[in-house]
Formats: sequence, structure tokens, C-alpha cells
Amino acid sequence: MSSAPRLKLTEIFHSLQGEAQFAGMPTVFVRLTGCPLRCHYCDTAYAFHGGEWWSLPDILERVAQFDTHDVCVTGGEPLAQRACVTLLHELCERGFRVSLETSGALSVEGIDPRVSRVVDVKTPGSGEEPRNLYPQLQTLGPIDQIKFVITSRADYEWSRALLTGQALHQRCGVLFSPSYGQLEPRTLAEWILADRLPVRFQVQLHKLLWGEERGR
Repeated sequence: MSSAPRLKLTEIFHSLQGEAQFAGMPTVFVRLTGCPLRCHYCDTAYAFHGGEWWSLPDILERVAQFDTHDVCVTGGEPLAQRACVTLLHELCERGFRVSLETSGALSVEGIDPRVSRVVDVKTPGSGEEPRNLYPQLQTLGPIDQIKFVITSRADYEWSRALLTGQALHQRCGVLFSPSYGQLEPRTLAEWILADRLPVRFQVQLHKLLWGEERGR
């Protein structure tokens, strides 16, 4: 039996990046299957199960066919598959600008330093806040980002306290995003402005363009 790395994928598709610092850029998304978390606001629950096994060379070949510089590895929770780290490295080796969308619940150590790690810190409104690995937030650097998905005023105040208490904005970019369908974007924007927070407000661009359509 071959020991070559394989990963279970839900989909590979070409779209515009909807979040974080490369929002708006044409991007190839590699969505891995499976996640150990069950956040209340999850919008990719279809990636929890199913999927198909792909060899690493086949993934790299498919990504290259889109002729696009940016690649985002996402899920589910991509780091739940051990071979994800190898995939990230190989994408970097081929000259892609690579980002990783991951929860704050799995270790982000050992990832190729060229990868932009976008860590989704779980707010209380997610139902998974106890899973956060808080110490690793201090290991992030200038090319990394921390994302807070805000569902309510209580989530906002919790996120603000963590931001200021650990001076997270001095380490990396910090994103505050309203939970789709739960908090009005304008409301969160007003809170950020009122408190003069050093964060980037973001909405999910892909949802403004395509709603809940998969593969977009």
C-alpha cells in the first residue's frame, strides 16, 4: 500500500477571496473535509462529512490548472488532517501565495512560515470558546491574522477584552466580522468606530455576491 500523502477533499474551486487581507483577489480554494468543532454559526457544515480522497500530486495539478497566484486551504478544519501541513509546504514551494483558514482550537505550529495563518478565535456565541488555544496567539506574526466572528454585543465585548488584554493588534492583523444573519454589519461597524479599535472590519464578500451558493 502506498504511503504517499492523501487528503480528503470536499471541493476545489476558483472564486474571489471573501475575507481577510486578500479579500477580492482571485483565489483557488482547497476545502478539506472534516472538523472536530461544531460552531453554532458554521456556514460550511456540508464539509463535515463525505468528501473524496485525493493524492497530493493530484491536488497540486488541479490547483495549477486554474492559473491563479493565490491559494486558500480551508475546511471544515484543514489541520484536522495531518497531511495538510505537507500540502501547505508544497503549495509554497510552487510559488503560490498561500493562506490557511483554521480555528483557534488546533495547533498552528510547524506550518511553513510563508503561509498566512488566519486563525478564527472562537467567541462565546460560537459555542466552542473553551476549545481555543490562547497561548498560541502570541506566536503569530505580521503575515498572520486573527479573526473574531461576532454574534452579539456580548461577543463584541469579549473580543474587545481579548484584543486589548493581549495587545493582539501589535502582533498581527485582527479582523472583526459580523456573523452572517445574526448581527447587522452596520451595528458592528458603529461599535468599532465608537471604541476606536485597531481592527479591520470585514464582511464576507462572497456572500454579498453569491449568497449561500457552494463553490463560489
